[in-house]
Amino acid sequence: MNEFQVLIAVLAAVVLFLHGLQGLSQELQQIGRERLRGWLSSLTRHRRQGLMVGTGATALVQSSSAVTALTVTLVDAGIISFRGSLAIFLGAHIGTTSTAWLVSFNLTGIGPLFIVLGTILSLLPVRMRVIGKSVFYFGFVFFALDLIAGALAPVRTDPRLVDTLALASTPLVGIVIGILATALVQSSSVVAGLAILLVQQGVLGVTGAVAIVVGAALGTTVTALLASIPMGETARRAALANLVFSAVGVLAAAPFVTLLGDTVQQWNSDPAQAVALAQLLFNVAVAALFLPLLGPYARLMQPQAEHPTPPTPPSPG
Repeated sequence: MNEFQVLIAVLAAVVLFLHGLQGLSQELQQIGRERLRGWLSSLTRHRRQGLMVGTGATALVQSSSAVTALTVTLVDAGIISFRGSLAIFLGAHIGTTSTAWLVSFNLTGIGPLFIVLGTILSLLPVRMRVIGKSVFYFGFVFFALDLIAGALAPVRTDPRLVDTLALASTPLVGIVIGILATALVQSSSVVAGLAILLVQQGVLGVTGAVAIVVGAALGTTVTALLASIPMGETARRAALANLVFSAVGVLAAAPFVTLLGDTVQQWNSDPAQAVALAQLLFNVAVAALFLPLLGPYARLMQPQAEHPTPPTPPSPG
């Protein structure tokens, strides 16, 4: 297999991985869209509950992009408040780490099993058919990861690939790679999954992978920004607030990426799980920083339209 064939095989597997994540997200949203809307609207009045809703919903649908885009839509519709959306955004960044953990446990081999199980369930009555599609796409995600690993096998010792990926070990370069790659594929789950897979293949170091997943947290905010463009000012401010969360977190973490990479390797001897742990710690730290400040932050970011000034009474006479 020549280099061009390897490149096409890897790109095709990445596209399948992205398609699998999108399909899983869509199917799970179809099952619980109204319930999810209800949770988001009723449980976001308190910031801790909003954080948990964002975390749980994202871990369930395996896509922070889907949850943040839906949140922006609900803000625009007036179903949830501007302040309530902020806690969901913070939780969504924590919830998206679930994909990294699943990949880090090297569960790619379960893909075919879930594909077959999902296909069988899809042949049953309507309710089971809907669940079957979700199970199918869950397996499809891991099957695609297995394809990526297989496609990379012939070139993982190629000096040019090793030298190129070694650039990510410079924290700033790795963060930029994470931002650009995530903005391109519109999914931090895909980028984090690929980074961990490359660590498992032995062609990317832990520090480089940590830098990439830190950058991915900023790149994933592009989806909500794009979704908010045709919406009202409040929705656009909500998407912008999400961008600021991640930007501040990435800027604060950038000088400490190498330290974070070294620390998680001391805590966990498995390199892939160390990267997943670093991603979780980073997003939890950002949430811990901003959650107590949501009130003043919301007042700073919220448009004046949400704080109408009472009309001036007419002067006598």
